[in-house]
Amino acid sequence: MSEIQTLVDMGFPKERAEYAIKATNFKGVEPAMEWLLAHADEEIPAQSGTTESSAGQALQATTSAAGSPTAANPDAEASSSTPAGVAAGTAAPETAKSLKCDDCGKLFKDQSEVEFHAAKTGHSNFSESTEEKKPLTEEEKKAQLALIEEKLKQKRIEREERERVEALEREKNRIKSGKDMTEARQRMEEMEMKKIVEQRKREKEEEKAARERVRAQIEADKAARRARDQGPTSPQSAVSSTTPTPAPAAVVTSPKQPPKDYTNTRIQIRLQDGSTLTETFGVKEQLSAVRVFIQMNQGTDLPFGLMTSFPRKVFSDDDFEKPLEVLGLVPSAVLIVTKALV
Repeated sequence: MSEIQTLVDMGFPKERAEYAIKATNFKGVEPAMEWLLAHADEEIPAQSGTTESSAGQALQATTSAAGSPTAANPDAEASSSTPAGVAAGTAAPETAKSLKCDDCGKLFKDQSEVEFHAAKTGHSNFSESTEEKKPLTEEEKKAQLALIEEKLKQKRIEREERERVEALEREKNRIKSGKDMTEARQRMEEMEMKKIVEQRKREKEEEKAARERVRAQIEADKAARRARDQGPTSPQSAVSSTTPTPAPAAVVTSPKQPPKDYTNTRIQIRLQDGSTLTETFGVKEQLSAVRVFIQMNQGTDLPFGLMTSFPRKVFSDDDFEKPLEVLGLVPSAVLIVTKALV
């Protein structure tokens, strides 16, 4: 009832104040005030106001009955039969018309207003008062209404500012997390590329060692053949200049001829995810055939580049139209898939 009375004192009709309190689930004066300001032009159902009004009238009737001398004291009628001289000689006690806050001096009509004031301000010292709480004048109602509107406006501004600050903080966190993820991805790509380079370096060293072993074996075979050829001949024939000369010429020229006779080349391809592909191509096929083979195995048409690690060479768009033998990828080679050149 104190909340409804407060809204009535502000200048709102009692029926609309009761409906606003009910519409805001009895959350207090401020929500009801906001509802009334937001629905100032709307009509309220008549039955809701009638029900609340009848309930308020019943409560007031109960309060009046409880405050009457007969209901409060059954012996009041008997006490009225006391001698007139005694009644005239004793002054009648003054009736308490309101409740007063000893902390701030504010007057209240009933206990519910006192409880609301205590919960809002934290004041705890109250006493009965014979002063009657005067209704607010029109100027006071307008001033109080303007004050409440200003408070509501200030709260809305504070809420909007708080939401704006929170939105900025969320955006900063999002940008920071995105930057951290980008840096982490770059570090992972760099580490992966280092691993690929180190692995290719080891493979090159192993291939070089294998070639050295093959070359040493060839030299050993040559020496063995020369020893066999020189074994049965006489010392005079070994000294002669006609027989030794053809053998070195045949040994020197024979290794240089086979590369011209290669028809196929074995290409090992190192993909970006670390896996490898191996395929045999014709030496007359263009480098674009290798690119088509990679796209078919990866299942994607995304552009990419190709390079060799040792000696390092990045193939251009013109190189993809050249045969593999012209690019020096015969009889075998290792290609590394890289990002497309921009």
